[in-house]
Amino acid sequence: MTTTESDGPLTPGAAPRASTAGPRALAWQRRRHSAARFWRQYRTHRAGVAGLAALALFALIALTAPLTVGADVQNVTDAPGRPMESPSAEFPLGTDQFGRNLLGLLVWGARVSLLVGLLAAVLSVAIGALIGITAGHFRGWYATVIMRITDWFLVMPTLVLAIALATVMSRSLGTIILAIGVTTWPTTARLVRAQTLAVESRPYIERAKALGGGHWHVMSRHVLPNVMPLVLAQTTLIISSAILAEATLAFLGLGDATVVSWGGLLQDAREAGAVSSGDWWYLVPPGVAIAVVALAFTLCGRAVESVLNPRLGVAR
Repeated sequence: MTTTESDGPLTPGAAPRASTAGPRALAWQRRRHSAARFWRQYRTHRAGVAGLAALALFALIALTAPLTVGADVQNVTDAPGRPMESPSAEFPLGTDQFGRNLLGLLVWGARVSLLVGLLAAVLSVAIGALIGITAGHFRGWYATVIMRITDWFLVMPTLVLAIALATVMSRSLGTIILAIGVTTWPTTARLVRAQTLAVESRPYIERAKALGGGHWHVMSRHVLPNVMPLVLAQTTLIISSAILAEATLAFLGLGDATVVSWGGLLQDAREAGAVSSGDWWYLVPPGVAIAVVALAFTLCGRAVESVLNPRLGVAR
């Protein structure tokens, strides 16, 4: 019975495919099953689904901005309205101090804010994962030195370090991404190191080393796949912090003045005196957009973390 069931799928026509592409096809099949199982569990978290829907909407707005508003919305010399107009049928969110359409600026600024937040979070998680995996694998004096450096970054105010880097470097989007990425990695490094130590204590790691597996083989083929769920959850959580940090740096005047971002709009509103004059349409929309996107990423991150908790060995 067992032999018949195991040999049943191996028909003459399917034998060549099984012999040439069987392992790869089986690997992709496992990945598809894992993704389907992840999505089924993710859908049970209503807050995570709401956050994902909000992120999909903002991503669609950002991607279609060149078609819906165009780059001319940033033009100062040929603004379509008068400075500081209140909301109207022509300008639903009013105009800024130069007479530009604030709704168009808000849509165009989504591109920069989301891009900076995503790239800064990827850089931060990449640094943290690299340091965490190597510190958990090699241990000894290397781990001691690296973790003491991590502790130093961990106790230092992240925003102060980011402001210091953004001040001494040229004002550009690359500087903002670098300043956020190199100051927010310590938490990820500590979490990944703890997970690496747990993975390397398992028996199959000892077997891999006994069979001749080197450091790179163990870290890339055994440790990294096991810490990837943690890295994914951490990435979604850090993006919201990165977007808030970008808005803060832009509000302080440390961003790139040649591009429009949500934080830059808040900075322009402050310089134009919108707070004292009560021009709420200049302040509220970018602030609400920042808050909604940060909340959406946080909800998605918490949902992903909850789904992946069994793999990470964390109780619900």
